[in-house]
Amino acid sequence: MEEIRRPDAATLFTRALRSEATTAGHTIDVTEIASRCWSSATFTGDQILLRIVIASTTQDGIPGILSWLSTLPEAAFCLRGHIVADLAIDSSAVIGAEVHATIAVLTLIDV
Repeated sequence: MEEIRRPDAATLFTRALRSEATTAGHTIDVTEIASRCWSSATFTGDQILLRIVIASTTQDGIPGILSWLSTLPEAAFCLRGHIVADLAIDSSAVIGAEVHATIAVLTLIDV
């Protein structure tokens, strides 16, 4: 019987981020995803880097998007089999009616 492959941490995080954005009334376009395995003496996980674009489509506009982005490092993301150990907004820039952001995430395998 063929083994069922489960989504990796980057896929799970991207899905969770889209859900958070939708809840806040934003739609994100993920323009780049990079992921690599990470480990220390006691933990194993993934380092994930996402570049996203969020168009201003709500009444809150750009300030609302920037405010939402600022809440992400403290947000609780539920990822099956993984824990989000660290999340940082590495950069954000307003370009026209869009916010371009780079998000760095460290996940740990939850056993």
